Amino acid sequence: MGSSSFDNPTHFRSKITVYVLACWIFAAFGGLMFGYDIGISGGVTAMDDFLIKFFPAVHERKLHAKENNYCKYDDQTLQLFTSSLYLAALVASFGASKACSVLGRQPTILLASAFFLFGAAFSCAASQKWMLILGRILFGIGVGFGNESVPLFLTEIAPIEHRGAVNILFQLFITVGILIANLVNYATSSIHPSGWRISLGLAGIPALILFLGSLVITETPASLVERGNEAEGKAALLKIRGVDDVEAEFEQIKMACDQARQVKHPFKKLMKRSSMPPLIIGILMQVFQQFTGINAIMFYAPVLFQTVGFKNDASLLSAVITGTVNVLSTFVSIYAVDKAGRRKLLLQACIQMFICQAAIGGILAVHLKTTGTIDKGLAGVVVVLVCLFVMSFAWSWGPLGWLIPSETFPLETRTAGFAFAVSSNMLFTFIIAQVFLSMLCNMQAYIFFFFAAWIVAMGLFVVYLLPETKGVPIDAMVERVWKQHPVWKKFMDDVGPKSYEMA
Repeated sequence: MGSSSFDNPTHFRSKITVYVLACWIFAAFGGLMFGYDIGISGGVTAMDDFLIKFFPAVHERKLHAKENNYCKYDDQTLQLFTSSLYLAALVASFGASKACSVLGRQPTILLASAFFLFGAAFSCAASQKWMLILGRILFGIGVGFGNESVPLFLTEIAPIEHRGAVNILFQLFITVGILIANLVNYATSSIHPSGWRISLGLAGIPALILFLGSLVITETPASLVERGNEAEGKAALLKIRGVDDVEAEFEQIKMACDQARQVKHPFKKLMKRSSMPPLIIGILMQVFQQFTGINAIMFYAPVLFQTVGFKNDASLLSAVITGTVNVLSTFVSIYAVDKAGRRKLLLQACIQMFICQAAIGGILAVHLKTTGTIDKGLAGVVVVLVCLFVMSFAWSWGPLGWLIPSETFPLETRTAGFAFAVSSNMLFTFIIAQVFLSMLCNMQAYIFFFFAAWIVAMGLFVVYLLPETKGVPIDAMVERVWKQHPVWKKFMDDVGPKSYEMA
């Protein structure tokens, strides 16, 4: 899988062993936990039994025959049920950053699964609204810890030539989680009165697999060496590479760690001018990931399909269709990301997503009034456009929103910088989850043009500000990426050439 040579340290030798495959897959279950949760909440909040028990006012409004197509789910408390998770995850990601640095990546993954298990138990057993919200908050802490530690873990244990593909396993498992959640909701929506309990309780299964898996996986070599365990770090590197000759790679990790140890306050270092390029890009990748409008479409796919005239079952079925498209398209990026590179995938998707959002907005603006439904044929066109939109997101901004921030920070600010990226994702997911239904109610179909405008901004960002990181060792980003970029090299004047030579 590459040849060992000291003069070209980007090509370290490695074999893909059964053990390293198991590490990748077990860790990626952190993505399945998150995906299951994204998918489950939209379906549960559309179930009548759930609404009657916790949100009777919303259920009343839903029953009125002449209901407003764009406003039937506009309820702040109901939106808070979905979005409280993201606020908890936002706060938790900073605690998770500290845990990743002090305890290591693997124990942080273990903690994530434990919080998630408690969250599933509380949600499933909820009899009062506060139990429901507490369950969501525990889920949120689990998501914060999982989304901080899993992408870092995958990026650090992946061989360089497969780093993109391995990291994207996290996003692949998110999409599988969303799909499983949609199938579960489809099955439980006909179980009365406690189908919603089954939906929420089953979140414990991926959490349990992650919990058991986190006892099997190794700590990452970089994390071990950074915390002073050099011998264990080398043993871990030998174990995950499956070859005897890991000297060149180990030397590079050691140099990165020596550099990292000189930084006592990573968050302070992150505010320095030279740390701005990966920080700005890490945060913007996550913000833009949300402003594609994907969560608006995924969270509320069932609601969206009801709005365009499909009935309850059909809407969950449509969500299953979009979920399947999401999973299959993520394989495209696993295949292409280390071949075509990051930028090409992002730019191609911007064009496809822009066309889809604008077309959905156009059709709904002309044909879907506040009451009544739209023509079945047109409703079918909307479903196809949603699928094309999800498809392009799934091979671009979805996976790369997690990959790029996890591979661009130098080791000394990696956990702190990635915590900013994760918390930005959670903050904007929270904002969109909290305001989307109200925006849909007020802006109606024009909300899709709002997202289309953001997609144009994202395309310009990629063209002018996003460097290509394909095939660059994570500990050589400063020299080979930031210092070469026409815009970002201006930020690098306080980094001496020697201090970062290999780190």
